[in-house]
Amino acid sequence: MAQSIEPNITELASGWLKSYELDYKLEQESFNSDLTNEHQIDKALKEYESKGGGKGGNRPDAKLLRSDKNLNYFPILIEYKGIKGKLEKLNSDAQVENKTAKSEPNYKNIKEFAVNGAVHYANALLHHTSYTDIIAIGMTGYKDAKGDIQHQIGVYFVSKSNLGVGQKVGDYSDFSFLADENFDAFIEKVKNLHLSSEELDELKAQKEKEIDASLVKLNNHIYENEKGLGENDRVYLVAASIIATIGIANKVPVLEKDDLKSQTYAGGTDGDIIIRRITAFLNEKGIPQEKKELIIRTLSNTLLTENINKVQDGESQLKRVFSKIMDDIGIYYKIGLTTDFTGKLFNEMYGWLGFSQDKLNDVVLTPSYIASTLVKLARVHKDSYVWDFATGSAGLLVAAMNEMLIDAKNSITSPDELTQKEMKIKAEQLLGLELLSSVYMLAILNMILMGDGSSNILNKDSLVDFDGNYGFGKTDEKFPADAFVLNPPYSADGNGMVFVQTALNMMNKGYAAIIIQNSAGSGKAREYTTSILEKHTLVASIKMPIDIFIGKASVQTNIYVFKVGEKHHKDEMVKFIDFSNDGYARSNRKKASNNLKDTGNAKERYKELIDLVRFGKSKLNIFSDKEYYEGNIDPTNGADWNQSAPIDTKPTLEDLKKTVSDYLAWEISTLIKQRGDEGK
Repeated sequence: MAQSIEPNITELASGWLKSYELDYKLEQESFNSDLTNEHQIDKALKEYESKGGGKGGNRPDAKLLRSDKNLNYFPILIEYKGIKGKLEKLNSDAQVENKTAKSEPNYKNIKEFAVNGAVHYANALLHHTSYTDIIAIGMTGYKDAKGDIQHQIGVYFVSKSNLGVGQKVGDYSDFSFLADENFDAFIEKVKNLHLSSEELDELKAQKEKEIDASLVKLNNHIYENEKGLGENDRVYLVAASIIATIGIANKVPVLEKDDLKSQTYAGGTDGDIIIRRITAFLNEKGIPQEKKELIIRTLSNTLLTENINKVQDGESQLKRVFSKIMDDIGIYYKIGLTTDFTGKLFNEMYGWLGFSQDKLNDVVLTPSYIASTLVKLARVHKDSYVWDFATGSAGLLVAAMNEMLIDAKNSITSPDELTQKEMKIKAEQLLGLELLSSVYMLAILNMILMGDGSSNILNKDSLVDFDGNYGFGKTDEKFPADAFVLNPPYSADGNGMVFVQTALNMMNKGYAAIIIQNSAGSGKAREYTTSILEKHTLVASIKMPIDIFIGKASVQTNIYVFKVGEKHHKDEMVKFIDFSNDGYARSNRKKASNNLKDTGNAKERYKELIDLVRFGKSKLNIFSDKEYYEGNIDPTNGADWNQSAPIDTKPTLEDLKKTVSDYLAWEISTLIKQRGDEGK
């Protein structure tokens, strides 16, 4: 193997940095100023898992902190190598390949390649500091046949906006882009790096797989190593840790591991410290008093117990678990990942333990791609008012909020107006109801993580206690719902159709999309289905794959789409779609890196499904005639909602020709065989 010339590369690069009169620190040096939170950087590098997967010991070969003309600070982390071909290792999508196929850190690449190492350091800062925009630089080189140094440089922008994966900024032959006279122009270039919505969707899907892997790892670790913590305790510990570490700029500081002192005096335990920080956070957020008291009471039941605060070897169990939670999943909500984070948490925490006998087994959370489909089928846009009467972890409302925010971003050109609209969407345009208090806590957490649409998440029985009014703010006003999404508990009346009837009858206009056990549409919920059609129209009935809720339930489900406020006439055309083949293959293996595989144009099939429901037969492309059928239902029947395309059994001329040609081919082959046998 060629000898590394890393010392030569370091010398060359350091010469440039000196010539630009930049205040940089080499590998062993620490920042010594507190003025611009430089100490945060050293601390983060020490806290984060090392390039080899151990604890700490992250030492970039050089680091500096630069500000642009607007006094925005950008940490710059530089990693050197001295071997040809060791600049960067990219995956097939041209992204820095720092994760394995199993969504775990690829320590081999992180150690061996300069850019990969620098991006790893940048993620340490995203994870453990308040910096959201970091420059990661890798440089390597070798000596050519003449003994001259040939070098390569890779410059990447690692940010909350690109979910920590990083984007290449451009091609550079030296570091002069860091010099005073060039830095502002460089930052302008960085700010103009944009990911398309498709690229962002790909990154989100990638990060979601990582979340799944991290949550499995976290849950297994707590289950195996931390005794005396039940399923609810684990959920509440994660919820509490996350709320305590979100922070509010200049008002409520982020809770750090070092803030937990593992003391045992009354009022000074780690549990007390976390509860105080959560209380301060909820006060600043203006959470209604009743809701705030419920959250604090629920979390206190776990956080203030004696056992969890008992100190052993200088540390409480609570501090150990808090630290583990931060290390394993802190990054995912810090980068602002708009996913049903707590839904994933819920599924993992409850999914594999002795949970099947529990009454909560009726809570089956909707996979994110199904949630997104329901939202699109309900025609949600920036001005929609969306509600969910059995909100679970609020996954459907998170999906609705994302759709509304995307539409707002795409159609509002004034930054001020957009900010106002985003605030209105989160505070006024979403409402969810959840009866089970432990699940309600998850819904609250989910919406807090999404930037706080938690205002109108209500801990009420939507069938008994809800009058249709806002739960917070305009409590004397009706919530003007015009979009309804639902995945009801199937044990409720009519497989959950009672929720549909209740919600639709409180609406004046709009659309609804629900996923429900399909026996609801074939007679089991007749009293509800016939009643619903007296006021609302069934637009579409979609037969879903039987294994959508694999590992949770194995029932046949359908999505039903309604137009609100218009009676269903018998001549109304209903779109019946057989979506049993949605393009995905599912498995339920605990250690699988991905239990959902696109095996047949899944994304395209989902898009066509939405287009077919909205625009009809003209959008038929991937689907066959057997999968898409337009027909009528009898509004007074209520058991004919699950139709499929009729099979034409009448033979055609083509069938006759084929039968005759098959028969003749058989006759000829028989004759030839007979002749052959006679000739023997």
